[in-house]
Amino acid sequence: MATSIRLRRLGTVALAAGGAYTILRDPSISVNDRGGGSALQIVKQKIADPFAVIPCRAVQESALMGASLANPLDVLVVGGGATGSGVALDAATRGLRVGLVEREDFSSGTSSRSTKLVHGGVRYLEKAVFNLDYGQLKLVFHALEERKQVIDNAPHLCHALPCMTPCFDWFELIYYWMGLKMYDLVAGRHLLHVSRYYSAQESLELFPTLARNGKEKTLKGTVVYYDGQMNDSRLNVAIACSAALAGAAVLNHAEVVSLLKDDVTGRIIGARIRNNLSGKEFDTYAKVVVNAAGPFCDSVRQMADKKAKPMIIPSSGVHIVLPDYYSPEGMGLIVPKTKDGRVVFMLPWLGRTVAGTTDSNTSITMLPEPHENEIEFILDAISGYLNVKVRRTDVLSAWSGIRPLAMDPKAKNTESISRDHVVSEDYPGLVTITGGKWTTYRSMAEDALDAAIKSGKLNPTNKCLTYNIQLVGADGWEPASFTILAQQYMRMKRTYRGNVVPGVMDTASAKHLSHAYGTLAERVAAIAQNENLGKRLAHGYPFLEAEVAYCARNEYCESAVDFIARRSRLAFLDTDAANRALPRVIEILAAEHKWDKSRQKEELKKGREFLETFKSSKNAQFHDGKHK
Repeated sequence: MATSIRLRRLGTVALAAGGAYTILRDPSISVNDRGGGSALQIVKQKIADPFAVIPCRAVQESALMGASLANPLDVLVVGGGATGSGVALDAATRGLRVGLVEREDFSSGTSSRSTKLVHGGVRYLEKAVFNLDYGQLKLVFHALEERKQVIDNAPHLCHALPCMTPCFDWFELIYYWMGLKMYDLVAGRHLLHVSRYYSAQESLELFPTLARNGKEKTLKGTVVYYDGQMNDSRLNVAIACSAALAGAAVLNHAEVVSLLKDDVTGRIIGARIRNNLSGKEFDTYAKVVVNAAGPFCDSVRQMADKKAKPMIIPSSGVHIVLPDYYSPEGMGLIVPKTKDGRVVFMLPWLGRTVAGTTDSNTSITMLPEPHENEIEFILDAISGYLNVKVRRTDVLSAWSGIRPLAMDPKAKNTESISRDHVVSEDYPGLVTITGGKWTTYRSMAEDALDAAIKSGKLNPTNKCLTYNIQLVGADGWEPASFTILAQQYMRMKRTYRGNVVPGVMDTASAKHLSHAYGTLAERVAAIAQNENLGKRLAHGYPFLEAEVAYCARNEYCESAVDFIARRSRLAFLDTDAANRALPRVIEILAAEHKWDKSRQKEELKKGREFLETFKSSKNAQFHDGKHK
């Protein structure tokens, strides 16, 4: 009965969807005038310049220190996640003077611990239909537009991914087929690829580990639709580096210890900053401070007002990484509703399989850890849809991320908790942006900056340009770009005895460099060849020693954890492999940053403590041995 009601509602909304798309778009803004003309071309040239050198850390710190009460920044951004970095890029490309500080590293929080999907929100569409909720439908339209733009602006780091939904009931099959066809319809011209039905036999050929019998029923077929996938922390770093090239003063490992207020008006006029690498503190002034600290935004707000009403309802999302044989290359598996109502997925990612996720209450901590029962839940959930033995010992890495679900502080009740973002200025001079999701980071940043411009009466030289700006490494990149690396470069490497031996720039390494660095991959390949840093950091993974040196010089990689977790994804892919690579990573970074022995020991200690929070099978706490 419930299924038939859903089908009728789905059909009703589908009839209206074709016309709804034009209604929901802002008629005052077309793609052509989302910041056009010479300003856009100048910004594009700055970011795409193959000879551009990112300003060094000392220069960026000096720019922040130089912002005085008499000559303040236009905007100071607190938080270097996707949204904060997006605000810095937007502000710099609008001709504003902007600085950004991040307590840890770009993407060190929620932005590196995502599902890795750039998606429009199939579940939100279902809610829109079943609850006849126009607000949810608007969210989906907006996210689908932004999904396409994220992929277009960083094609080397994002791509379309087919996702298979298994159906063990004919009504279920019809329901999901209609729903995903509507998802295609809502996407309109932003569609990635058309969804389609596959028979049970075709599905098993596409996804060999899929179970023919599950849920005590036989597989009737599958519906395959497309969403986007990304390398989240590398995308975040690309946004921050693009902002730096556009003129923003970005500084990671720099913490706000207090906010500065005007003695007369009480308005926020800047912040006291501590360089967490040197311990040095300084004041920087700005006309507006944008709080983009994600789950930690309430702690920043409480610096302005100790009685500030909380905006964040934290939720824990746990993911695990399994070997590649759990899922075929290029095809994901998504179960929209398990027996307890949760969504479970299994997706190929960077040569391995990522599975998740959970959605449970959590506390806000710097290094959230997954609980064993959450890992067991994911393993149990996917085992019901696979014909292979699912083992806890196959878990290569597991991590927890905090979703900052947002609540408007001016709301009278908790019904305002939303998956959408919230922009608020509940204290003069402090604009807070939180909530939302990775897919819509660009428009979230735009909304936050619009509010900051209004608050500070700023005068940008042009409109928002970020809709049309490709990130660093994207301009001119093609899927076949890796062949240039394979044909023209060698991986010269030094043996343990000190001899230098040549190594072929094999396809796996070339593809990895091309996708991770885009058109800048040749710079990394040149280091591998010319500086004898062509050895792989971990057996079975394509990460090269040259990347450590490159990231230290060009991507503000200031610690071993910065590299193993965010410049490369080794910690997320295989905790034990990252642990083995750690000493060599530290050795190369020590040479780049002139670390003494004491600093190197400290980096090793911090690196191993960090990896302990990723619950691989080696540091698992087995309860009943179910998945041994």
